[in-house]
Amino acid sequence: MRQPLDPDMFAGCTTDSTPIRIGDKWTAKIITCLRDGPRRFSELQVPLGSVTPKVLTESLRAMCRDGLVTRTAYDEIPPRVEYELTPLGRSLLEPMAAGCAWNREHLAELLAARTASAR
Repeated sequence: MRQPLDPDMFAGCTTDSTPIRIGDKWTAKIITCLRDGPRRFSELQVPLGSVTPKVLTESLRAMCRDGLVTRTAYDEIPPRVEYELTPLGRSLLEPMAAGCAWNREHLAELLAARTASAR
């Protein structure tokens, strides 16, 4: 007989404290874009071409709020703003690389399972 699941197995890991931001559509891509140093908004838009400016702005604001990215505004003409990974944001590069490696290794299996499931 299997042990029942612990009712407190998610204690301390509520949806309010879980880094949900990491699993959204754009965060990992933004982190990847910022891995080599600070970038301007317009630089980020190039590889993230399908993201709207509104969604990119919302994502960057949320990442700043979560402590993953810093936003630095320079008092110049024209105004310049740069985004950069914080040490916390940078700490995600290694687990993201592991996830990408896992995906490369198992992508064929995943696609086969999806195809089989669709039948």
